Amino acid sequence: MAEQHEHDPSCAVAHGAPAAGAGDRTLLAVFASPVSEFLLRYAADLGYRTILLEPDPARADAERHPPGDLDGTVDVVVTDHHRPELGPILRDLLACPVRWIGVLGNPRHQGPHVAALTELGVPAGDIARVHRPVGLNIGSRTPPEIALATLAGLVADRNGRPGGFQF
Repeated sequence: MAEQHEHDPSCAVAHGAPAAGAGDRTLLAVFASPVSEFLLRYAADLGYRTILLEPDPARADAERHPPGDLDGTVDVVVTDHHRPELGPILRDLLACPVRWIGVLGNPRHQGPHVAALTELGVPAGDIARVHRPVGLNIGSRTPPEIALATLAGLVADRNGRPGGFQF
């Protein structure tokens, strides 16, 4: 029986071996917020390279990561949909080779990113690439729960599983 486990990648990972492809992902959290703190902390534990994009230096001591120099497979989570920079930042990110973009928010309301991107002349097909809501539907209320649900959805999507973002 032990011989079977030696060749099972899932078993090997459970015993501490790195998962194939786990370290080749980047999580870009947009805007410093309580959720982005937990999101970046937990994502690092999941093998993501983490980046915080905060355009307002007064809000965080964060790297202003120019969207044009993103490389590799990047997942983007916008953690505050009330910021005035939302439209321009999303427009710029949609022009980058990012794999996935999501905006946190209540699924019962249309996200303000739709109007912001429309006003900037972003085509409807590009706007549709922005996911909302994000994360697994676990009834998240607190910043750590929101980060956990969001990352669980991204891991499911990364692994080609349906756990993803259906509500």
